[in-house]
Amino acid sequence: MTQDDEQGEGSWPAHDTDDGAAPSEEPVAADTTGRAPGTAESAGTAESAGTGGTTEPQAGEKSERAVGRRVPRRAIVTASLAVMALVVVLALPPVSNRLMLPWAPYKPDADPPDTTDVERTLQGPLTGTQHQPDSQGVAEVLRGALDDSALGELTGIVVDAASGETVWQDNPQRPRVPASTTKVLTSAAALLSMPRDRRIPTEVVEGDEPGTVVLVAAGDVTLSSLPEGEESVYPDAAHLDELVRQVKSATDGDIERVALDLSAYSGKTAAPSWEDEDTKYFTADAVPAMLDGGRKDPTAAESERVDNPAGQLLHEFADRLGARPAEDNTVTAPDDARSLGTVESAPLATLVRRCLQLSDNVLADALARQIAMHENEEVSFSGAARATRQVLAQHGFDVDGLRLFDGSGLSEKNRASASLLAEILTVAADPTTASGERAALGPVLAGLPVAGGTGTLAARYDEAPAKQGRGWVRAKTGTLSKVSTLAGTVLDSDGRLLVFAFMSSGTRFAAARPALDTLAAKLRSCGCDSH
Repeated sequence: MTQDDEQGEGSWPAHDTDDGAAPSEEPVAADTTGRAPGTAESAGTAESAGTGGTTEPQAGEKSERAVGRRVPRRAIVTASLAVMALVVVLALPPVSNRLMLPWAPYKPDADPPDTTDVERTLQGPLTGTQHQPDSQGVAEVLRGALDDSALGELTGIVVDAASGETVWQDNPQRPRVPASTTKVLTSAAALLSMPRDRRIPTEVVEGDEPGTVVLVAAGDVTLSSLPEGEESVYPDAAHLDELVRQVKSATDGDIERVALDLSAYSGKTAAPSWEDEDTKYFTADAVPAMLDGGRKDPTAAESERVDNPAGQLLHEFADRLGARPAEDNTVTAPDDARSLGTVESAPLATLVRRCLQLSDNVLADALARQIAMHENEEVSFSGAARATRQVLAQHGFDVDGLRLFDGSGLSEKNRASASLLAEILTVAADPTTASGERAALGPVLAGLPVAGGTGTLAARYDEAPAKQGRGWVRAKTGTLSKVSTLAGTVLDSDGRLLVFAFMSSGTRFAAARPALDTLAAKLRSCGCDSH
């Protein structure tokens, strides 16, 4: 089995014309009037006999010319340089253009355009009947792309989000293998059943025996092994180091043994039809406690998984506490045991967004178990499937033909219809309301990968004809060996938000993927109001 998506402007120059030096004070010839420089005629007159009537400046006095009339040579030179610099600056094209001087080489020939009023608000998708797409227009846009044999057996649907009207369909109610678009169903049910700010706790309590502590798991599979301040693939994840710090503080470090309480889950740790390679590369054992989603590399979304994620957590926790794992390492903690420390996961909304972006199988199945807990179902694969279906039905979604064997979509036994996927996304994307289910399902839209930008669509939509959808298509991917799905939204060229779900089977995903991408990208070019 292959699951590849789970797999300036310059500033004016400064010209300094004064370097701060004092003017010259060298003595100069006295005024021929015989007055001492800088004095009144009646004050300080000095007659010098036998010198032809000339007078010399007295000590400490300056010539009148030196003080009031003569301009220092240095100032003249500096002023000349300043004028020359100004001329040079004004001759520069960028300056002369900005000042619109007569010699500006790029001076506009026409008057500047009239000002335009700008509204400083974001405009959402069009609603009402303005440019509402119709079936004829959408069919015309998709016609050529639908002939691609790489699509194999295709079912699908396109819906105008504002009106809720179906504008194209091809057997959309037929149940098909949804692959990883199953995560849309799981995420929607989680958000509809629990508050979006709900966090999953991991607690440590005192054991029955002195010196023993028990880590009580509740399903947070994102607990980080990295030091505090470093982030794994899960934003805002709790850190094991913080739990260690709390426990050491509460016990003064007097700890000998560490055990795990994994009783939050029941049943098998692998779903029906999962293959051995799935739990090595695409997911991990379904247990309620592990580090970094079971990844060997906490910072790599597509990292290989560890063989025994619960056991790895136990040994790592014990090692950081300076203790040893208990021989009977899996126990059930006493209900009244004293709490020694607690950390919490990121909020549910954050977990959902990350689950969809990365197509994270471990996190998706953990979310499905949270739904089962909240709906008082058995916390197993089968209980999670029942709870998910039940929540969707309670909120009015058509679950006819829906069959679930896991929450991630790895199981080839899962069945869902394109119409159900589109129905959920249409409610989440409805631009005419922001209440009820629409408000609850907001994180589903926020988590959809962006074509050519994020998540499992980051490396797609880079070649024509799909390239026109780059940045405009947001969709959840799904891939198994001969199954490819794509479900999401796109803003068409008229500004209408379209929801689509395309499900292909019978051809290799390497060929089906670009064909599905082209279908969604064609919707971007849709100005599909034929009236």
